Amino acid sequence: MKKSFAVLLILVSFSCWLQAQKIDVYQRPLTYERSHDYDAQHYRITLTFDLDKKYFWGENRVTLIPLKDDFQECVLDAEELVVTAVANSQNHPLEFKQTDRHLTVQLSRAYGYGETATFTVKYHAQDPKHGLFFDDEKPTNPKMVSTVSWPEYAHHWFPCYDYPHDKVTNELIVTVQDDYRVLSNGRLVSVKEDIKNSTKTYHWSQELPHSTYLFMLAIGPFEIIQDTLGSLPVNYWVYEKDVEDARWIFKKTPSMIDFFNKLFGYEYPWAKYDQVTTPRQGGGAEATSATVLGEQVIHDKRAEQDFSWETVIAHEVAHQWWGDLITLRSWAHTWLNESFGTYSDYLYTRYDKGEDEGAYDLLRKKNQYLREAHTEYMRPIVFDRYDRPQDNFDSHTYPKGAAVLHMLRFIMGDKPFFRTLRHFLHKHEFQAVDTHDFMVAVKDVTGQNLDWFFEQFILKPGHPVFDISYSWDEQSQKLKLKVIQTQDTSIGIPVYKMPVIIGVVTPEEKTSKKVWIKQKEQVFELSVKEKPLLVRFDEGNYLLKELRFDKSLEELLYQLKNDDVIGRSWAASQLARFKDNTCAVNSLIHSAQEDEFWAVRRSALETLGKLKQREHVDLYKNMTTDKNSKVRTTALRILGDYKNPEFILFFKEQFEKDDSYMAQAEALRSIGKCGDQSQLPFLEKAVKMKSPRNVLRKAAAWAIGTVKQQK
Repeated sequence: MKKSFAVLLILVSFSCWLQAQKIDVYQRPLTYERSHDYDAQHYRITLTFDLDKKYFWGENRVTLIPLKDDFQECVLDAEELVVTAVANSQNHPLEFKQTDRHLTVQLSRAYGYGETATFTVKYHAQDPKHGLFFDDEKPTNPKMVSTVSWPEYAHHWFPCYDYPHDKVTNELIVTVQDDYRVLSNGRLVSVKEDIKNSTKTYHWSQELPHSTYLFMLAIGPFEIIQDTLGSLPVNYWVYEKDVEDARWIFKKTPSMIDFFNKLFGYEYPWAKYDQVTTPRQGGGAEATSATVLGEQVIHDKRAEQDFSWETVIAHEVAHQWWGDLITLRSWAHTWLNESFGTYSDYLYTRYDKGEDEGAYDLLRKKNQYLREAHTEYMRPIVFDRYDRPQDNFDSHTYPKGAAVLHMLRFIMGDKPFFRTLRHFLHKHEFQAVDTHDFMVAVKDVTGQNLDWFFEQFILKPGHPVFDISYSWDEQSQKLKLKVIQTQDTSIGIPVYKMPVIIGVVTPEEKTSKKVWIKQKEQVFELSVKEKPLLVRFDEGNYLLKELRFDKSLEELLYQLKNDDVIGRSWAASQLARFKDNTCAVNSLIHSAQEDEFWAVRRSALETLGKLKQREHVDLYKNMTTDKNSKVRTTALRILGDYKNPEFILFFKEQFEKDDSYMAQAEALRSIGKCGDQSQLPFLEKAVKMKSPRNVLRKAAAWAIGTVKQQK
């Protein structure tokens, strides 16, 4: 699954780096991996749907192998289902008992360990509230059915053992009215038409084992856009009105699969890859061979600059390996699905859009985690305290885990890291795994024991917080770099051991040295012949960290102009300390206008915006023509903060001509900040405009409320 948002930089002072946690996650119950006394082998599910009545009926033929002797009582998960009969393989009736959550079947005899038992459950359901949804026709979607089996809702549409560590093969045979199409996991075996009853029956077969939360079903009048990667079918199931936009939105899917094939050293394992849009999914939800995406994935071309779903699409493709091929053994190990999926979408972004976009995407992920750590809680990535599995699907699991994987890659080296991924996938294909399995894979491939790394970053909470300073002695030509870890170790956060690269730039040369941090406070001494122009702690930006590194004006100015995109953005933010210095201000103005990367231009603008100097107004107005919509949006926000009614005409002009929905929304908010009651007709017209995620309506409504409060 995928969720995301963007933050530029979070650099918190030491006095407040650990704020009071709003949520005490350690009060959640200790939740163990579920025990089971049988191994489900195959589910053959046959269903018939009446979409008008929001009703379905059918049966599930269950094949299983007992994990104990004298197995005669089988308990299945089943909610919102009315079971009418259970029969054995000879079609003889079996006794059963149903509660709100479970179905208990008395088998016709006691089965021994390792024997195969088969029985069929007949049932029906009316408009369930979880797992499977009937949606009426609306302007945004046709009448349809879709499932959300994650995390443990599959048993709301078929009785089963609903936990991820039990993998099964399955068939899904679905009968619907003949004007609907049916999508499910695996290979399409047949489509049979019943002309007399005006129905069609779709038979899908998933012939390699997978977990129940990866079962999916979608029924609707879909249009199918066919694509391929060699002999692999790649299809996009969308509403009829969305076909043209869907063609370009999904067009990179085959190249994503090809990229991951090569990167992971494991060819895509399933019979096909489909993507389907539904009204019930917010972001994306992986399902084996068929990803379910929220219908918001479809947008017009001008929305792509602000609302691209490329990372979501890449993330869900990556889940076909990380989550579907190998699957977390229990929900405590969510990172094996989501951290790997999130790191994979970063890797694709870097491959597809270049080093700078990749670096910024990774920074965004780090800061997403830091935001949660400061405002909500910190916990170990592997965490067995939760009320619901969903509790662990947070910014620790997604972006923090991705950042930790990047550090692991840095420590191991590229070739050993990706060899380990390849080995892990091949060794544990179609199995449930836990973190220990991955730790063993590292040892298998490299011979190195990196348990200390997993102990620090996966099994304990928090992250390092560094206070960095240095001095250079001209006489000895030595640079002394002092590193202090200031994180609060009283709450279980360790003093970290890790390598870091120290980069030093002088007028004559650039040098880099890898050193190992092992103590709370250390001093590293480097030979440097000239006074440094720039000293970089964590050159390459490998570490997940917070950093205080007070630098001189001269060094920050050099860094703003010469460092990588992460260093330049950081330098722009740090120059706020020199807001009264003309040289600092002029350098920020130059970076805002001339830096080649949009995030640096935006960071420089944000620092300048804090000054609120009248002489910068023309700069901000000019920046509303920047080629990047995020920079334009920032410039409009800063201008709005002046609350100058004289700017209203300018905001209206920008609203009319900008092709970015987000920039338009910021223009509306700025009108609200600066305007009076006379602007209400303009804003009320904007409230009625359609836009992705209703950003224009929301911005206009906010502006109207702001204006009315100014009475």
